[in-house]
Amino acid sequence: MKSIKVTLLAISVAIAVSGGTAYAQTKEPIKIGVPTALTGSLADLGDQVKRAVTFAADEANAAGGVDGRKVEVRFLDDQGRADVARQQGEKLALDGYRLLVGTIQSGEGLAMAPMLQRWDALYLSTINKANEVTGVSCNPRMFRVNRPDSSDTAVVKPWLTTRKEAKWAVLATDSTWGHNSGTSFGNAAKRLNRQVVSEAYAPVGTNDFAPYIQAAANSGASGMWVALSGRDAVNFVNQAKQFGLLNKVVVAGVTYASDNMVKSSGDNLNGAWTVINYSSTLNTPANKKFVADWTKKYPGTWPTNFEGETYVGMQVLFQAIRKANSAKPADVAKALSGGTFETVFGAQRMRPEDHQLTAPNFFGVVEPVDGKLRPSIKTTVPADVATPAPDGSCKLQS
Repeated sequence: MKSIKVTLLAISVAIAVSGGTAYAQTKEPIKIGVPTALTGSLADLGDQVKRAVTFAADEANAAGGVDGRKVEVRFLDDQGRADVARQQGEKLALDGYRLLVGTIQSGEGLAMAPMLQRWDALYLSTINKANEVTGVSCNPRMFRVNRPDSSDTAVVKPWLTTRKEAKWAVLATDSTWGHNSGTSFGNAAKRLNRQVVSEAYAPVGTNDFAPYIQAAANSGASGMWVALSGRDAVNFVNQAKQFGLLNKVVVAGVTYASDNMVKSSGDNLNGAWTVINYSSTLNTPANKKFVADWTKKYPGTWPTNFEGETYVGMQVLFQAIRKANSAKPADVAKALSGGTFETVFGAQRMRPEDHQLTAPNFFGVVEPVDGKLRPSIKTTVPADVATPAPDGSCKLQS
């Protein structure tokens, strides 16, 4: 009898010690599906998504799960292609991973949107920037926590007013987001009496940027707006430096000078101006804790802008699940719409009109910070200005 009591006591102690890894057996797990680019020219961005989602899931599980539910994650490679993202999203949803995050290109999220109801799934964008995601192509089951192109434009305008360059070249990726960015910059430049004298859109996966660089150099532009990402951004920057373009024009843009791009391009991006959607240097208590915990899990690194925004997405998703007391997509969607969530940026509201999370936005320059080149915030635009009001094109129906 004594040995039985000792055994039961040992079991009780083991359960108490495990604490954070004991989950409520009566609640379904949270199954998160991540279709993202694990191969191809956008694989670096997909790796960043994977690190951020893994970090958030491990953090939640170490604390006992989300509302007593264990977080399970499955990653599938969508190669950064819209058609593959739709296929992988369907596979994940049919396998029970119906809370979807992680695609890189806006076209991928837009390709999944019409199928979400049929799949009984939910998609949360943490990187897709095309205005259409929360605009004309909005969906009751689609939400966005990251900044749209319109938010980046709101940040660029104040900076552009301080510049003397009258003629600008535009180079962006040939995608929905790329065209959004190029058009938005052109419109902002025109309103400020600047002229776009060269405009080009490079296919994803471009290796040779020489023709684009030559066209910009021949245009007489003294400034250049760049909206490229992943390997394309690295190829452009390195080749532009080689051909001397970076010494002749002021370069500004979005994504092309993100943390990992700076790391991959050496000193070539020193002095480049850029929209900064998230920075590890953000001075909030929540962000300081996030960065400290991140550096413990991934020594020698800081969270990049895409990792920071994806972590925000996971923060919002987990809080919505707690609020709904359910991991079912329909319940989570109701909790997300109109809800206010605590993130590394502070309290943020998910607008019910278009499912866009309101947030501040930043503009800065690549410069040495603590001995290493990093995007450094120079201008902060508050959330009410940085997140333009819905343009009326989103017609959500429940």
